Amino acid sequence: MADKCKTPGPMNSCGEYREAVCIHTKKIYDSCKDKDCIEDLRFYPTVCGQEILERAASIKGGSAELLYTYIDVEPVVFNRGFFTVDMRFFYRVTLNAYCSSSRPVEVEGLCVFDKRIILFGSEGNAKIFSSKVRVDGMDRQLLEQSNMPVAVVEAVDPLVLDAKLVECCDNRCCDCDLCEIPSCICQCFGSDLTMGDGCRRVFVTLGQFSIVRLERDSQMLMPVLDYCMPEKDCAGCGCSCSASEDPCELFSSISFPVNEFFPPNTIDTPCDYEGTKTCCCSR
Repeated sequence: MADKCKTPGPMNSCGEYREAVCIHTKKIYDSCKDKDCIEDLRFYPTVCGQEILERAASIKGGSAELLYTYIDVEPVVFNRGFFTVDMRFFYRVTLNAYCSSSRPVEVEGLCVFDKRIILFGSEGNAKIFSSKVRVDGMDRQLLEQSNMPVAVVEAVDPLVLDAKLVECCDNRCCDCDLCEIPSCICQCFGSDLTMGDGCRRVFVTLGQFSIVRLERDSQMLMPVLDYCMPEKDCAGCGCSCSASEDPCELFSSISFPVNEFFPPNTIDTPCDYEGTKTCCCSR
């Protein structure tokens, strides 16, 4: 058996690889992928949109855009090396409202989705110092204040699977309103958002693909193989929809859009995700 390559340089006896290189990079300690079917997500329309909803006879799904994801990492107590990753996804959702005419009127609003997972991030006690060059100025030295792993969330724009227009009296008036919306999110809309104080509210079902990972700075000796695609699903975060839920059945049949997260080697357009997204937007 050939000896293991332990130093950078030519790899004459290591199969098809010709060279091993030492790199400083972020090592992925744990990762997971997920398909979330998010049912009955509260829709917060703009002020103009709420006026349209009060007159609408029906509403149908349109499109959704992921604006921002807030991420927080905290260690798990009594479970060394594991961390909770709390995420809050902010979406700009555009729906089609049908009033007196057959032509729909677009209604824009905000949807928010909270998600928590647990991943392994290892431990480390080293204090990391580095210098950073400033053009036409003094170099400044950087100190990493904490040695926590870094959480990275990758997500594509979700699919709008369903939209419901309900009266406030349908036992939904007790739903809690969103307490705080970052100003940068509010600026993404044409007018002010409303908490939906009118007689009608909208609940949206979204289909979200995402990848979450925990990283740490590491020095590694490695050849390049291929893209690193997580194989396991996020534990405890799956959809609990029953088989009779048509929107979730549609979403569960969609393949994970690998090429949306990793650039393909060809110029062929991905079929499953893009085709389904186009279909949902035209409903």
